[in-house]
Amino acid sequence: MRYESGVPTFTHLYSVPDDAPPTGRWYLVRRDEILVAEDTSVPAAIKGPESLDLSGTEEPVVLGWMDEELCWAVGIDHSLAAPAGYRWAALRELGGAWPTDEWALAGRAVQLVEWRRTHRYCGRCGALTEPSPGERAMRCPSCGLLAFPRLSPAVIVLIRKDDQVLLAANRSFRGGMYSILAGFVEPGENMEETVHREVFEEVGIEVKNLRYVASQPWPFPHSLMIGYTADWASGEIRPDGDEIIDAGWYSVDDLPPIPPPLSIAGRLLNEWAREVRGDAPA
Repeated sequence: MRYESGVPTFTHLYSVPDDAPPTGRWYLVRRDEILVAEDTSVPAAIKGPESLDLSGTEEPVVLGWMDEELCWAVGIDHSLAAPAGYRWAALRELGGAWPTDEWALAGRAVQLVEWRRTHRYCGRCGALTEPSPGERAMRCPSCGLLAFPRLSPAVIVLIRKDDQVLLAANRSFRGGMYSILAGFVEPGENMEETVHREVFEEVGIEVKNLRYVASQPWPFPHSLMIGYTADWASGEIRPDGDEIIDAGWYSVDDLPPIPPPLSIAGRLLNEWAREVRGDAPA
């Protein structure tokens, strides 16, 4: 979330406050979509899904305070159409229309609704779970197992060789897009070990001079991206042919389609491009 003068504009809550106002900001979630006004504006302050005559809603999840608005997330049956004046919008679409902090809160809503949906029953004994007071967890009243929201850490790395950058086409990419390399952390690994392993597995080269840059929550579906830069050390590019179908070195004036600035991949690439061109930091 955005910080101003050291004070966050969003404050987490794990339980509903006693003085909760009757209205608030509701993030109505249908799978990975958010209900928005037809002009794609940030969700309006409404009394809740019942004010829109939406049935099939799930138990709401309190998110926290955005300034003075209490924010909620609630799952909606995937078969329900949007009411008049509203539409369902995918998170990726909203990323280009909403401020970063607003989009991040929408991503939080989607992730927490999905977590509640998939943790209704205990994974150890099968009993119905219930919210654990004072923390973001579902508790089994039978055996005591706690289930916290799932986060999957992944590394993403921009690799430089002189004034060029390594870009790769993943088999799942559409529209001819290329991006920097990324992969999930395996049990027992630290982040840096994951960078070295993923780079070697996917394109067959070795890197050096790893530097941490930034991290980003990435709600597709529940990742935490940890961004690095690195320098080429040795080896020739050999795409693995499984995930990576093509890869190569690209100059700043000869880039293929790349991820938008919303993503940490886009941010790392934009910062690299400014550095190569000698532009002042944005």
